[in-house]
Order: sequence, then structure tokens, then C-alpha cells
Amino acid sequence: MEFSLFGRNFTQKTGILELMDDLGQALAGDGEVSMLGGGNPASIPAMNEVWRQRLQEILLQDSGVELLLAQYDTPQGNPGFLQALARFFKERFGWNVGPENICVTNGSQNAFFLLFNLLAGEWGQGKSRSILFPLAPEYVGYADQALGSGHFHSRRPQVVLQEFPFFKYYVNFEGLELREDTGALCASRPTNPTGNVLTQDEVVHLAGLCRRSGVPFLLDNAYGTPFPGILFEDVEPFWDESTVLVLSLSKLGLPATRTGILVAKPEIIQAVTASNAILNLASSGIGQSLVLPFLENGALWELSRKIIRPYYLEARDFAVQAAVEIFAQRFPFRIHRPQGALFLWVWFPELPIPTRSLYERLKARAVVVVPGEYFFFGMEDEDKDWNHRRECLRLNYARPKGEILRGLMVLAEEVELAFGLPRR
Repeated sequence: MEFSLFGRNFTQKTGILELMDDLGQALAGDGEVSMLGGGNPASIPAMNEVWRQRLQEILLQDSGVELLLAQYDTPQGNPGFLQALARFFKERFGWNVGPENICVTNGSQNAFFLLFNLLAGEWGQGKSRSILFPLAPEYVGYADQALGSGHFHSRRPQVVLQEFPFFKYYVNFEGLELREDTGALCASRPTNPTGNVLTQDEVVHLAGLCRRSGVPFLLDNAYGTPFPGILFEDVEPFWDESTVLVLSLSKLGLPATRTGILVAKPEIIQAVTASNAILNLASSGIGQSLVLPFLENGALWELSRKIIRPYYLEARDFAVQAAVEIFAQRFPFRIHRPQGALFLWVWFPELPIPTRSLYERLKARAVVVVPGEYFFFGMEDEDKDWNHRRECLRLNYARPKGEILRGLMVLAEEVELAFGLPRR
């Protein structure tokens, strides 16, 4: 069957589509599988109990079910939820925001689709604008969100070796400028896939560039502060009028509610709200209803810091220690310093095969990872031969410990084979 240009754009083989297909097929199998490739958050028992009790509370309320399931919210979001968010941001961080600065979408993925296509693409009279990512690698889910070609440009980072086994990416500000055809600048903090956290100086510098150039700074906060708080360093939340802060309820343990949140100046909120009305009528209200009282009483902040962060910190430390013990003395490797999110980004310097091939070998042995090539989209031609792009892969450590250990051991064996080394 033939499709339009729009249809071909969204049905072609893409990194995110292949990843989701492979994850689904692996889950449907009967054998032992190490599912280290997905981005699904951990199922945290304490958070599951929080949401279970909240659901029971709603069910016991008069008209609770009707309010939860049987009516549309406004295209901008539930008014009570918007007001509670505005109070939370104003009282805790001093941000000058009201309900007019906030809207809700069907997940942050949906929010970025709207933002990327509102702020970049064909501009009329033969002109176009693009989204600039100041630091690659970046989230693979961005790569295929554009309705046209040439939508994204990414910059090569500074790669700094730290104490073994770590390294870290930094923004290379030399030559970084926002041109007339730059529609927005976008970065995630912390970053999927690397766990990198932009420093406060980097964020302030990037926001300043955007403010002076009059373009929005899209800051993806799906894992960050103030919630869900999957950060392992002291990081201050950031927002100013040049910034579009995008948050999510997924990593609070609510991925199926598909709830994204934007904090931005009113003009952007109005544009996203109008788009949301046309595409979706309204966003899902379930996540908003579940979370509302925890915003009103301040408990969401405490849940993020006392339950969610410690859970992921323990998982991170286990995965790093296991990787070092399993890989040590066998082949060269480095791990990006995991400052947040739920991933290990592993670099195998001078790996003889691309991680795309390594991915296929691992998949044949029931270990699912994500090859690094997918995360370096939009880079300039002079960076196409940068071998680092083909030497990294992403592992999700929000998995059972046995699954992680098995996956790391199989990975080590396949890396040894790639280097032509005998298996241990």
C-alpha cells in the first residue's frame, strides 16, 4: 500500500520502531531474556503502593470514577492540576509562573513532536528552521519526530576521561552559535542515553544564548528535578522565560498514564494547547488526578527524594560495580559517569565492529541493548567518520539483578569475540 510523504516518514524503518519491535518480540518469547534495551522505568514496590492507595481513595469518592474516566479535561489540562503545579513551582522555586504558563500533553514524547514541528520546519518563502542539539548523543526518540528533512542538527561533544572507569561529555561551546535559521535549541537533563547531567554553568550559558537570540530553549526534564528526581548529584531546577521545561509523570511509576507537562511562556502554551485540541481533543486526565493531592501537600517532592532516587541510586551502583568486575582486564572500556536517569552508556574504544552489529549478536543470545549509532542523529558531515559513534551502547539498569548480571556476562563474551580474544 502506498502512503503520503507523511505516511512514509512515519512507517519507514527507524531506530525507535525497531527497538520497540525487538522489545515486544523478546517479551513474547518463552526463554530467559535480559531486557537491557528499553526505557521502561522500574516497578518500585513502595511507589506502586502509593498509587494503589490513591486509586482506592478515588474509587471511594462520590463521583470519583466519573471524574477520573468519564469526562474530558480542557485541551490545556485539568484546571485544578494546572493551578497546583503553578503554586508548587512558585512557592518552592520562586518561578514567576501561573496556570497560563503550563499545559499537559499525552506524554512528553507527544510534547516534543508538537514543539519540534511548531518551532522548526518549512517557514514559507523558501525558508526553513531547524532544531539544534548542543550535545550529541541525545535521545533516540527525538530523531524521527520531524515532518520534514534537515530538521535536526547536533554538535559533537567534548569527551573528557575521568578516574577509571568513567568519562563525561561536555558541551563544546567553541563555535556554538544560534543562526537565523535556528528555531530552537534542545537538550535533556539528565540525558537519555548517557546519564549525563549538564552543569549549571552549561544550562545558564545555553539559556543565555537562546534569550539573546530570541529562540526557545527546550529542556527535557523527564528524569530530572523537581520530579521524578532521578539525579545523583545536587542539581538546581532551572526555568526562565526563554525556557520550555518539559516534565513527565512516567518515572514516578506512571508510564501508562502518558502525561507530559510543559512550562513555558504563554504564547508557546497557547500554540501547544491549540495543537492538542486538534490532534487529541484533550490529554489523559488519569495521571493528573492521581498526582494532584501530592502536588497540593508537597508530598511529590518527598516521594521523589526518599523513594525514587534511593531506589535508582542503589540500582546504578550495582550495575556499575558489576560491569567493572565483569569487564575488567578483558578489553578496553569506559562508562559515562551516570549522574542521573536509568542507563549505563558503555564505550568500547577501538571496537572492531559497530555496536549495531554487536546488538544483532546479542539479540541472537536473548540480550537486548540499544546500539549507540541511533543516538548521534543530525551530526555534520565532518563527524560521520567519528568512530566513537560506533563504539558505544546503552544499557537499562532498572532491571532485576540476575537479568543485569546475565546480560553483562553475555555482552563481555561477545565483545571479546569482536576483539578476537578467547572467551574466558
